[in-house]
Amino acid sequence: MPIASLLPEKWFADLATIPLVAISVVSLVALIKGADWLVEAASEGAAKLGVSQLTIAATIVSIGTTTPEMTVSVLAALEGNSGMALGNAIGSIIADTGLIFGLGLLITQLPAKSKMLHKQGWLQAGSVILLAAICYGSYMLAVDKLDPNSGERLAYISRGVGVLFLCLLVGYVLLNIKWSRAEAREEKIPGGSGQPDATEAHKPRSGFMLLVMGVVGLSLVIAGGDALINSVTIIATRAGIPDAVIAGTLVAFGTSLPELMVGLTAIRKGHYEVLIGNVIGADILNVLFVIGCAALAKPIPLGGENGWIVLTKQLPAAIIIIFLMRLFIFMSKDSGVFKRWMGIPLLASYVIYVTLSFLG
Repeated sequence: MPIASLLPEKWFADLATIPLVAISVVSLVALIKGADWLVEAASEGAAKLGVSQLTIAATIVSIGTTTPEMTVSVLAALEGNSGMALGNAIGSIIADTGLIFGLGLLITQLPAKSKMLHKQGWLQAGSVILLAAICYGSYMLAVDKLDPNSGERLAYISRGVGVLFLCLLVGYVLLNIKWSRAEAREEKIPGGSGQPDATEAHKPRSGFMLLVMGVVGLSLVIAGGDALINSVTIIATRAGIPDAVIAGTLVAFGTSLPELMVGLTAIRKGHYEVLIGNVIGADILNVLFVIGCAALAKPIPLGGENGWIVLTKQLPAAIIIIFLMRLFIFMSKDSGVFKRWMGIPLLASYVIYVTLSFLG
């Protein structure tokens, strides 16, 4: 089956199974090491810049980890594949919040005391609601505009919407920095929360070294995740596993591998704000950055079967999961921590979404 990826599929298609297994192992190691460097660079860089780890994770790290989704969605939009262009971004929102944040909540007790978290949470919810309003509004306004050949509604996410989203993206980054600097001045704790483990004690690195670590780490995360999914998908196809099962599990899971590995590494190192910030930032950027770039490249149609799936399955699932996270942020405001049980409904929502998508 065709694989939506950054690395050419032909690099893997003609390889024997044993080399593909070897690539899978090496890719997994690259993912782990890359996430390790990326989290270290983000946490130390936050301290040097005088901003919280959550801010760095929600902006710089999230832009990096959502770059694969942006590339795939732009290419899909140019090819007229609206299902991939939109489904890739919305599905990532569902996976990031339901799977990754839900899993993080079950593994450890995550902090919820930061004022920045509550502000970011509103932006996260607002971006998804804005996307839903534009999609449903465009579809309803096109009720009398039908394609003479197919009979489908001529509803689109236009280039104008793409420009709007990208302008909001610039505003989001600037607002994030402003908020974080204000928070750092108030709390006098520039590095954010989260307790690094004792093994991380080392001589402070220079800003240039942190930049190199971040870029190399991000590159390993993206390339390692892409190579891993390519090789595992081909192995699964050769084993006779149906394409529908592969698409609904391996490929869908693969687009969220960077965020997952960064999140698990952040938990292991005690930099919890990196996990939280990356999830929230990735959700916002999947709307403003991924869909913004895709719509700017080519208007994304909402008519037909793909548009109907987005409107009736994917967007409702994203709204429900984002609502749950918004509710849990509000419930945790007084205690300053998320309760572990909160991960159960988030993970359950993700599993239900994947199951319903697979069943059609």
